Amino acid sequence: MSNDDETGTGTGTVWQEPTEHNRAGFGEFKKQPTPYDTFMESEGIPIFRGLGVRTVTDLPRVEWERKGGRGSYIQTIGTETKWGHFVVEIPAGDALNPEKHMFEEIYLAVEGRGTCEVWQEGDVNKHVFEWQKGSMFSIPMNAWFRLVNATSKPAVLMAGNTAPNVLNQLNNVEAVFDNPFIFRDRFSGADDFFKYREEIEPDPVRGLAMRRTNFIPDVVDCDLPLDNRRSPGYRRVEPYMTDNQFYYWIAQHENGRYSKAHAHTSAAILICLKGKGYTHTWPEHLGPTPWADGNGDQVQRLDYEPFGFITAAPGGQRWYHQHFSVSKEPFRLSAWFGPHNPGRDPGAPGTKHTDYTARELHEGGTSIAYWQEDPHVRAEYEALLETNGVELRMDPSWYERPAGIDWDANKQLMADGIQ
Repeated sequence: MSNDDETGTGTGTVWQEPTEHNRAGFGEFKKQPTPYDTFMESEGIPIFRGLGVRTVTDLPRVEWERKGGRGSYIQTIGTETKWGHFVVEIPAGDALNPEKHMFEEIYLAVEGRGTCEVWQEGDVNKHVFEWQKGSMFSIPMNAWFRLVNATSKPAVLMAGNTAPNVLNQLNNVEAVFDNPFIFRDRFSGADDFFKYREEIEPDPVRGLAMRRTNFIPDVVDCDLPLDNRRSPGYRRVEPYMTDNQFYYWIAQHENGRYSKAHAHTSAAILICLKGKGYTHTWPEHLGPTPWADGNGDQVQRLDYEPFGFITAAPGGQRWYHQHFSVSKEPFRLSAWFGPHNPGRDPGAPGTKHTDYTARELHEGGTSIAYWQEDPHVRAEYEALLETNGVELRMDPSWYERPAGIDWDANKQLMADGIQ
């Protein structure tokens, strides 16, 4: 049956078996729009498809009838079918339309300040909390909510959600936006539901720092615990909001330092929250030294600043990506993955798994130690810091191979034993 035969009544085209040893099918074909693609098109607003933007406010925003504001959809390369993304503008002194939906959604305030009203069907009282530039919060599944702009200028927010996952499975807009089910287990109605909670606990999967809170007033300057997995002095926390499967983290590299390159599959985008920087990304099969091996032309460099974003792995398979701080202040990022992260890779429950993006190549992971990386990386970074008048804070000893490690880049271009 043809994919466009939604009713099962037939298209009038008769399929023919291949003759002799020929193969069936076209061989090459165009990717068809998913139900979520069709939904985005029906909304009548722009859809950005690309590797990233310098800052999200560079994207055009046009009248968005359903939301009651102005906006643009975002589908960064590598996130297709994995999760949804958009930017929305609330008119000065006004509010967006009330809505509810059967998917998870988080918001990051880019400009302005205001309030958010949240309630369940039939509730007499509404939960109301204030947000400002840099606030991040989550809307409980299928709860009613309304975003209000409290200023005399337009307010801008960026959002991520699991709309593609739900719409692509249900293929019914009404079932998603007009579903009567109430998730009492995901929105308790407690008075302190949107109170910021600073307590840190280990996440139950990888033991990394996690903060259970449905609201963060300022992700730009909130406290972050020490992590050290990406670079010396690297700080990181995973917010866990409204029992979401949507995964994201907030992290910061010290000024004058950069991240070790590491590889994983597509899903993540990196959003700059503070400072300025750039990211290199290239296919893992090119190995850890693409410039030295004559493949520097296949490395993509993406520059961004506060509230700009870039894709980490645009190619579907594992891609290396490496993040560089080039400003005098620390480089703070938030990574959004949708319902995907390395802790959810294939495997039966209880199967042993490794935090492979934090293990270096000689340890069987996908992280490239400074002494394993292409010399071009260091040379380019040091030149940029000198141009920007930023102090270099990379210890020269980090580029020296530790004694007793036997590793040959020519024999191991990709990490072993990882799904």
